[in-house]
Amino acid sequence: MPRTMSRRQFLISSGVVGGAALAVGAGGITLRDLMVAGKRTPLEVGSKIVVFVTLYGGNDGLSTVIPYTDKAYYAGRPQLAYEESEVLPLADGLGLNPTMTGFKKLYDAGQLAIVRGVGYPNPDRSHFRSMSIWQTASPGTPQPTGWLGRWLDANGADPLLAVNVGPVLPPMLAGQHCAGAAVPSTGGLVMPTGTYGSGLSALDTASKNSAPLIQRVAQSGSDLFRVAKTFGPTLAATKAGGSNDLAGQLDIVARCIAANAPTRVYSVQLGGFDFHADEKAAQSTLLGQLDAAVSGFLTTVAAGSHGLDVVTVLYSEFGRRVAANDSQGTDHGTAENIFVAGAAVKGGMFGDQPSLTDLAMDDLKYNVDFRSVYATVLEGALGAAADQVLGGSFPKLAFI
Repeated sequence: MPRTMSRRQFLISSGVVGGAALAVGAGGITLRDLMVAGKRTPLEVGSKIVVFVTLYGGNDGLSTVIPYTDKAYYAGRPQLAYEESEVLPLADGLGLNPTMTGFKKLYDAGQLAIVRGVGYPNPDRSHFRSMSIWQTASPGTPQPTGWLGRWLDANGADPLLAVNVGPVLPPMLAGQHCAGAAVPSTGGLVMPTGTYGSGLSALDTASKNSAPLIQRVAQSGSDLFRVAKTFGPTLAATKAGGSNDLAGQLDIVARCIAANAPTRVYSVQLGGFDFHADEKAAQSTLLGQLDAAVSGFLTTVAAGSHGLDVVTVLYSEFGRRVAANDSQGTDHGTAENIFVAGAAVKGGMFGDQPSLTDLAMDDLKYNVDFRSVYATVLEGALGAAADQVLGGSFPKLAFI
C-alpha cells in the first residue's frame, strides 16, 4: 500500500459495502463512554476478549518467522537474509526476527501460537482486494458485510460489543443491521447538548413504518448519541500519539479492559509494511515497535482481573515473495503467518511450514485457510456458531 494512502482511502477502494463501515454504521464513542458502560454493565471475568491487530501493507513473513536452516531462504534473498546467529530460535528450524524479544518470551511461556502457511484459494495480490477478503471472510465473491459485523448482527446488534480504536471503522466490523463503535485514538467525540442536542436526538427516531434505510440511518444516529454518553473525552491521559501509534491504541484497549467495558472485540492497526525496497532495516524497526506494543499490552492486562481472558490476533493481508527484488525489498506474495497471543492461548506451531522451493507462480502455497483461524476464535473465544458467521464449516485449530 503506498504510504501516502490513508486507511480511509483504502477502505473506500476496497469495495466492501459497508458504507456502514464509513458512515451510517459506525457509532463514534469516547473513552469515557466505555468506562461508564463498564460500571453499568461490566463484562464478567471469564468472558473472552479478542483484540485484532491488522498489519496493513503485507508483512514479510519470511523475515518475521525466519526459516534459518533452509538453504532456499538464503538462496532467494542473500542480502535480506538473517544469519542463524541473529535470529531468536523457536522450533522446527524457525526463529523470530531479532527485534521480537517480547514475542520470544511469550513463545517460551507457551502463550504465543504461530499459524504457518495461512491463506485462501486463488489468492489476490492487490492490497485492496486481499484485505477485503480477509475482513469479509469471503474469498469467492464480494460480500457487503464484515465477518465480525455478521457476528454482531447475530448477538444483539450492540455496537459496544466491538470497538475500533481510530476514527474509521474497518469493514470487518460492519454488519447488515449493526456496526461496531469507533473510539478516537486522540481527542474525543463531543455530542451537542441542550436544545440543539435534543433536536438532533429526536431526528434519530424513525417510526416502524419507515423504509428500512431510513430506520437504519436513524438507528446509527441514536447509536452515536448512546456511545457518546458512555465514554467521555479522557483520551489525553493515554499514550496515543496518532492513528499509527499501536502502543497508544493498545493502551486505550487496556484501559477499557481494566474498566470492565462490555466489549468482546477490539480492533487496532499498524501500517507501513509494504517494503518493495530497502526492506531489512525498516521492517526490523517496525517489527520492534509491534513487539514492544503487543508484549507490553499483554503484560499490562495480565495484571488485571481479565488477565486470563485476552486473546490477541495479528494478521496482514498477504505475505511476500520468497525471492528478493533488485531493490532489496520483496514484492506482494500469498501465504502468511498469523500470531495468536495471550495467557488464554495454547502456544506452539500450527499448520505446516510452506516449502520455499515447491511454489505456485513464485509464491508460497498456503495450507491453512484463514477462516479456520476465524472459526477457532469464534467458537473458542466468542462462543459463536462459526458456520453461521462464515457461511461454511472450517477445521478448528487447537490454539484456544
